[in-house]
Amino acid sequence: MDYGKTLNLLQTDFPMRGNLPNAEPEMQKWWDEVDIYSKVQASRQGKPKFILHDGPPYANGDIHIGHALNKVIKDIIVRYKSLRGYDSPYVPGWDTHGLPIEQAISNSGKADRKKMSIQDFRDACKAYALQWIERQKSGFKRLGVRGDWNNPYVTLEPQYEAQQIRLFGDMVKKGYIYKGLKPVYWSPSSESALAEAEIEYREKTSPSIYVAFEVKDGKGKLPVGSFIVIWTTTPWTLPANLGISLHPDFEYTLVEVNGRKYVVAAELLDSVQKELEWDSVQILSRMKGSDLEYVVCRHPFYDRDSLVMVGEHVTLEAGTGCVHTAPGHGEEDFIIGQRYQLGVLCPVDDQGKFTSEAPGFEGIFYDQANKMIAEMLKESGHLLHLGFIQHQYAHDWRTKKPVIYRATEQWFASVDKFRQQMLDEIKRIQWTPSWGEIRLHNMIAERGDWCISRQRTWGVPIPIFYCRSCGEPLVNDATIDQVAAIFEREGSGAWFVKDESELLPSGTVCSKCGGGDFRKETDIMDVWFDSGSSHMAVLAARPELQWPADLYLEGSDQYRGWFNSSLITAVAVLGSAPYKGILSHGFTLDGEGRKMSKSLGNTIDPLKVCNTLGADILRLWVASVDYQSDVRISDAILSQISEVYRKIRNTLRFLLGNLSGFDPSKDRVPVEQMNELDRYAVIRMNRMLERTLDAYDHYEFHIVYQTVHHFCAVEMSAFYLDIVKDRLYVSAADDPQRKACQTVLYDALTAITKLIAPLLPHTADEVWKYVPGADFPSVQLSELPLPDSSIYEAGLENKWNRFMEVREEVYKALEVARKDKIIGNSLGAAVHIYADEQTLSLLSGFDRLDQLFIVSAVELHHADEQPPEDAMKLNGVAVKVLVAEGDKCERCWVVTPEVGTDAEHPSLCPRCASIIKEHFSHSQ
Repeated sequence: MDYGKTLNLLQTDFPMRGNLPNAEPEMQKWWDEVDIYSKVQASRQGKPKFILHDGPPYANGDIHIGHALNKVIKDIIVRYKSLRGYDSPYVPGWDTHGLPIEQAISNSGKADRKKMSIQDFRDACKAYALQWIERQKSGFKRLGVRGDWNNPYVTLEPQYEAQQIRLFGDMVKKGYIYKGLKPVYWSPSSESALAEAEIEYREKTSPSIYVAFEVKDGKGKLPVGSFIVIWTTTPWTLPANLGISLHPDFEYTLVEVNGRKYVVAAELLDSVQKELEWDSVQILSRMKGSDLEYVVCRHPFYDRDSLVMVGEHVTLEAGTGCVHTAPGHGEEDFIIGQRYQLGVLCPVDDQGKFTSEAPGFEGIFYDQANKMIAEMLKESGHLLHLGFIQHQYAHDWRTKKPVIYRATEQWFASVDKFRQQMLDEIKRIQWTPSWGEIRLHNMIAERGDWCISRQRTWGVPIPIFYCRSCGEPLVNDATIDQVAAIFEREGSGAWFVKDESELLPSGTVCSKCGGGDFRKETDIMDVWFDSGSSHMAVLAARPELQWPADLYLEGSDQYRGWFNSSLITAVAVLGSAPYKGILSHGFTLDGEGRKMSKSLGNTIDPLKVCNTLGADILRLWVASVDYQSDVRISDAILSQISEVYRKIRNTLRFLLGNLSGFDPSKDRVPVEQMNELDRYAVIRMNRMLERTLDAYDHYEFHIVYQTVHHFCAVEMSAFYLDIVKDRLYVSAADDPQRKACQTVLYDALTAITKLIAPLLPHTADEVWKYVPGADFPSVQLSELPLPDSSIYEAGLENKWNRFMEVREEVYKALEVARKDKIIGNSLGAAVHIYADEQTLSLLSGFDRLDQLFIVSAVELHHADEQPPEDAMKLNGVAVKVLVAEGDKCERCWVVTPEVGTDAEHPSLCPRCASIIKEHFSHSQ
């Protein structure tokens, strides 16, 4: 007789293997069919809101592993908040304007920008962006990200663009927008101004030259014909030189070398002497920088003066302490030039080529001019030294090519006017990690005014007009309202196809000269202004959301990007930050800690992972890492994650498999009626719940991962479930002790399934379909259980925690006996334990130690009794493992001399024989 099948205890359809790559798309198809997002939102109507505002990824290219990290973290948070009872809608978004799409269209070979109308080119850009939105959307959905995918926000949408225009108008009204001639980051490769957020620093080799400027008028402080020595790594800026800056408080020395007299900072004299290989130096005099103010030098190769000025920006970190100053090519140069009324000279055009204002170099690309300038200086005797240095230099983060400082007329947001208000807001934000506060504070404290204009066509136009008669800019409430209304109906492309008279309110005249003829601004807004307007265009505009958001969550590069621009626009128009909290994550690296790149061949395609291992494996990896710093991923790491997933899944499968016939509405056993082992398991489950929910609340998903894994693999599978198998498989189906055990299993199953639902949504919903008595078709519609501290029993918990320590030692002895082939299965063992009085007293307090150790017999020896020589000496106990005496019960596998004492069941022990008799008596 097959006694195991007789009791029919293990019937379940829950699959043994996950087969995630095939099962997940089916689950996602079901989610779409039932519209799970809408159902979840409907179930949370009227609940407190938690709004995570999505930072829009750029609509260009397939999703990469960094996208996966970002989107899965967001999804975990939104799903968790929803399960905690919050109304937590997730509106995904896309950033769609800017240079990369322009370049992609131009490089595709399908469109010639120079032969196309602006509107045709913009239409091509729009089509390109929309194509990538659909492709990325598909990828994000494959990751299991739940959201309002049918109604995302997109920065090219007319309604979005209209709100952006209105926000811009509010900043104009408050006096925060102005046009000025200032040096800005200029990208010759993009032919456009750039903001600080669009700059990255890369290694670059630059010339390092020391140049002598001859003194023309020493003002009685320096002899005519002496030289002030400057050092620069940008020789190409020398044609724009208008002055030399010294620090007013530094000491400078006039020295004689080989019959020529030079001025350098006293503190740098030794390093200059070494660099220029001066054999002997005679110090002639010393003076303060302030003493040399207004000394006049001659430009080294143009018939032009170079004025000596004093400024606090001069340092002694390198060079000579005498700074070559070109107001058209540097922010500090510009500021001091303004103070001394030098004017601004910028002889470099949009493409980085010299203009006629740099005689001798017309048409030469600025970087190619370095060598020519050095040769000219050498020929004239002004070049004292030429070398090369490797240093970090500003690059265009899109084209990866060097940028320059170049003075041009641009539109700016005057950050300085509300800087302190932003710094005050930063203090009120909840930061994860905490160092984010310092990082954004420093960036806001140190940043200059925001250059918001770009010389491109694919973007939102700056809605300003100019009087054709006097050049006066025109922007006011009426023009903003008119343009915003047109954009809301037709999109920003209307700016490029409509005449000025169609864009302006009827009867508009210039406030300065009364003229009625206007021209449009041709620049577009910085794309960071686009995405930085999302708090108004999305949070404040969509009824299911609210302003401010509870959380902004992006990579750590967004302190200079989206976090930054959003704060500026929000404080400018509304006086407070658009977010209550900021969470940032690091970047993805390969298994060896290297940055991922196609050239190294170390990239991980998230969709390939989904199609080979499953999205839940990738999501579990996200949960496993401490994402606040850079994180590593590789095939080996994903293989380890798969093993953890297998253990969690197998635990859930065991729990489900042993709930056959259990009806939670009828069969639940109250905790107070459970035995100690069951009560201890319930306490441990509540402790796990407590720790996990706290980790979720603090966005510490790696602790959620560790805690759930430990509970499944150690506290459940390796302890409680291992022990109760005997009760589940052997006891009668209606045994109260078995029902109590099933109650624990049911509560553990539902708790674990709900807790993993934010991390492993596909697996959680798959399990949920088999949960007995489930109230909802999807676990996503349920709510997380809360820990019940009323069931905690300190004495019982301490007692069983100590038992666990002893059990671990006994298991070491059993493992050795198994390796030595003394026993096979642990039920073939009889265990003899030798311990001190305290440990023996502890063990004596437990019923059925044989079942707790999963052996056939346990004997405790008196504390005075010495263990045999061959007993294993362990931590606090000595253990002797012997082969259990008797025969093996065919049903429970316990080895006992009592097998066969019941004549009707000669292969069973008395307990199993009794259960079988009772079972058949009930069934007849």
